[in-house]
Amino acid sequence: MTSMENRSEVNEFILTGLTDAPELQVPLFIMITLIYLITLVGNLGIVALISWDSHLHTPMYFFLSNLSLVDLVYSSAITPKVMTGLLTGNKVISSKGCATQLFFFGAFSVTEMFLLATMAYDRYAAVCKPLHYTTIMTSTVCAHLVSSAYVCDFLASSAIVGYIFSLSFCRSNIIHHFFCDIPPLLVLSCSDIIIIESLIFIIGLFTVFFPFLVIFTSYLLIFITILKIRSAEGRQKAFSTCASHLTTVSIFYGTVMFMYFQPSSSHSMDTDKVVSVFYTMIIPMLNPLVYSLRNKAVKNAFRKVVKVRIHLDHPFC
Repeated sequence: MTSMENRSEVNEFILTGLTDAPELQVPLFIMITLIYLITLVGNLGIVALISWDSHLHTPMYFFLSNLSLVDLVYSSAITPKVMTGLLTGNKVISSKGCATQLFFFGAFSVTEMFLLATMAYDRYAAVCKPLHYTTIMTSTVCAHLVSSAYVCDFLASSAIVGYIFSLSFCRSNIIHHFFCDIPPLLVLSCSDIIIIESLIFIIGLFTVFFPFLVIFTSYLLIFITILKIRSAEGRQKAFSTCASHLTTVSIFYGTVMFMYFQPSSSHSMDTDKVVSVFYTMIIPMLNPLVYSLRNKAVKNAFRKVVKVRIHLDHPFC
């Protein structure tokens, strides 16, 4: 009888948030609000700019616009709730809201991995197969690559979220995190989690290691090609194109593997919070800067927009 009572249904969870210190609530709210505004403006700006300028209608920028869209969505699934909790102190989230947050975060963050892999393959084709680039990266191929990433990742996220929320949560309803994530949710379950941990591991092999393998192989071949370039200027130009992408890949994959590919018993929730801030808030903010603002074609497109706007506002200047 006691066993059945302990397995009562949990209809809502309480997020502990980033900190319990009252003196840090307002500074954190201001900082995160600024980060989120930069994320919104940066990613929406990239999508709009690529759509507006026909010179940017190429595979590379098609993938970049999708990357910006993905960053925007999965950051928006988490950051506004964190901001609300810091401002009002209300850290309650319903079970359905928690499942929705986990689904969108999981689906779009994994889609980012596939997009990073696709962008690496695109760079491989451009650097290593320049004469065949237009036949390799056709518009049909690009559309299939992106749509496949979305479909596979939505199915994977649906399977994991569906299984997690079929578990019994009877130990507590307090999630020691600032959003609904897999490790802190599994800690609360009194069900046998061996199956779901195995499922996460199997799906992770495909959704994490397969894109990583594509990225690693693509850049290995790119570096081999770069070493064969006789011109120092040519090598520097090719390497600088890869450096930004590799930096983001390293940060993103490093945090993901740290979070999800260790036993649940070895997780430190405080450490997880700090690491999670990078891939839920910082990376979506940095990607427009890393991939676009250092790109000459994007900067030229932005200058065109500014010039058109000035002309419309001052037609006789």
